[in-house]
Amino acid sequence: MSLFNRMSDIINANMNSMLEKAEDPEKMIRLITQEMQDTLVEVRSATARHLADKKGVNQQIDSLHAKSADWESRANLAINRGRDDLAKAALAERRNCETAIAHLTAELATLDTSLSTLQDDTQKLEEKLQQARSRQKAVILRGETAKSRMQVKVQLHSPRHDDTLLKFEAYERRLDDMESQLEAWELGENSQSQGLHNEINALAADAQLEAELAALKAKQPSLASTLPI
Repeated sequence: MSLFNRMSDIINANMNSMLEKAEDPEKMIRLITQEMQDTLVEVRSATARHLADKKGVNQQIDSLHAKSADWESRANLAINRGRDDLAKAALAERRNCETAIAHLTAELATLDTSLSTLQDDTQKLEEKLQQARSRQKAVILRGETAKSRMQVKVQLHSPRHDDTLLKFEAYERRLDDMESQLEAWELGENSQSQGLHNEINALAADAQLEAELAALKAKQPSLASTLPI
């Protein structure tokens, strides 16, 4: 079973129960997403190690191929010099190199299979992580919307809300009474001021009439001069 399949089975088996028991589903979704992210880091690290191992194995194989060719060359040299014993020893060394190459080639095939599996797991996990992040955003948005709506509903149906509105209405009535009293006082003050203004104007008019009367009398001839002698 691949690392991705094992991790996926664990998450799928526990996700529903975790969400049902969690006091904060959004927090649990974040934790699950973080777990997937951590697993992705582990898979990528394993892939990097396998790639390094593959490079090392290839280098060993190349080195053994070179040694094998060298031992074959030495065997040919020994044969040409009439030293079959040395030629056999060189061929034995070449056989050891070929055996090691066969073992390393099998190891390389195993590494290639593991790398292919890891790369496939990495791709699948990246897709799952992307889906989880998209769902995480949607769930968080839905959660925030639900919380906001719940707060509004609580306020609308809260007895404190009704009591507050009643207090506002009582306070508004008191303000209406105070404003009415102020208007009444202002009207009274304006009425007194207008009466005083009218009286003063009347006095001024009467004084002017007295002045005009006096001026008219002054123009009239004296009563003594009009009497007969």
